[in-house]
Amino acid sequence: MTPELARFIALVEDRLGLRLGGHREGHALGVLERRALATRRSTADYLGTLPTDRAEWRELASELTVGETFFFRHGEQLAAFTDIAIPASVARGRLNVLSAACSSGEEPYTLAMLIAEHTELRGQLVGADLNPTALARARRGRYSRWSLRTTSPEHEARWFVREGSEVAVVRALRDRVSFEEHNLIVDDELWAAGRWDVVFCRNAIMYLAPEHQERVIARIATALVPGGYLFLGHAETLRDRARFELCHTHGTFYFRASGRPAIAARPPASTAWIGEIAAASTRVDSLAARLAVPTEPSAPLVRILALLDAECFTEARLALAELPVDRDVLVLRALIATHAGELAVAEVACEAALALDPGCAQAHYLIAQCRQSTEEPELATYHARRASELDPSFAMAHVLLGLLARRAGDRPGARRELAASLDLLEREEPRRLARFGGGLGKLALVGLCRAELAHLEAQ
Repeated sequence: MTPELARFIALVEDRLGLRLGGHREGHALGVLERRALATRRSTADYLGTLPTDRAEWRELASELTVGETFFFRHGEQLAAFTDIAIPASVARGRLNVLSAACSSGEEPYTLAMLIAEHTELRGQLVGADLNPTALARARRGRYSRWSLRTTSPEHEARWFVREGSEVAVVRALRDRVSFEEHNLIVDDELWAAGRWDVVFCRNAIMYLAPEHQERVIARIATALVPGGYLFLGHAETLRDRARFELCHTHGTFYFRASGRPAIAARPPASTAWIGEIAAASTRVDSLAARLAVPTEPSAPLVRILALLDAECFTEARLALAELPVDRDVLVLRALIATHAGELAVAEVACEAALALDPGCAQAHYLIAQCRQSTEEPELATYHARRASELDPSFAMAHVLLGLLARRAGDRPGARRELAASLDLLEREEPRRLARFGGGLGKLALVGLCRAELAHLEAQ
């Protein structure tokens, strides 16, 4: 690492809290060189003025922060929010909710839908993020259909309108959410004592340096009213057990603020928190099987698969860029691109994987996902059918075939595929299901298939 890159990484960690070391160094170097070129300065001159250049820090926030999200992500946590956190807040007579690191707004809009459907009590609903570009998109409220991939038809009909090839959040819902630009590690206003009843801070803390992880959690503990709730990402957990109680309902883990002061002495900051949830959470049991590929994954791939399980998609993408291209690497590139809504990128990677291995069921399935999202049902059906033929045990291929058949009016075909899906879902490898389920877990997918079959029988 050059001295200039080391200084850049240190400045970013101090100002934004983000970790850029390890396999992110290449990405950090690219950003440094690109921003120096954009400002027509040498990297040395750029670094000399960076500490006091507020406008440039906003540009860096847009370049460096992660924005992978979609509506109704992790339904188990949303069910706990609806059944546990909302009633508890209503009993206190207010409902102030923060979506921290909200990116392009899908999470706070989802929370706004659930609040509107379950209570008349109004309060603050704020989406906060460091990235001004993402916040501008959130305020516009326009999204590709891929962002709605786990949204029910009922929610889509009520809360969205079509605008060309995109969908837009209805004005009444946009008016319920305020979007604000905040740096989680330094902004005191966001963390005023007792301001929030519920905080969602999912898949943000994992990207912070250890000392900033501790600082943000301490600030959340102060900002939550006693009895308030904190929802983290599935790969994140807490060291501050004095001020939070671990809750486990609805098949997920989350935290309740105890209102007790922090203990005086704590273990030193450590990245070991990443592994704590693996020991505590039964979700990890459902992710215990490896990705179904014909060959045993190499050691680098095992590390990348672990990043995928932790939903560190940007980290996994950067790590994949360092590996020689083969079929498995291409499939994982396509999977990450699909999660990010980069459907054209995903298709190119899948086609390359199929050129190396025409029998790759996963590549066919991902193409089917892309094609259904671009409203090409015939091609989607073809590729989903090929995936199911190449791997008859691939539950998600049958789920997709059932949904496509229902949309096409093929009721017998839909019933056949959805019924087969229910049986296959019980036997599907949990890790493959987690990666290819489009954000839905096993229980949610079983519920979806049963609901679709009931709808078909009622017709």
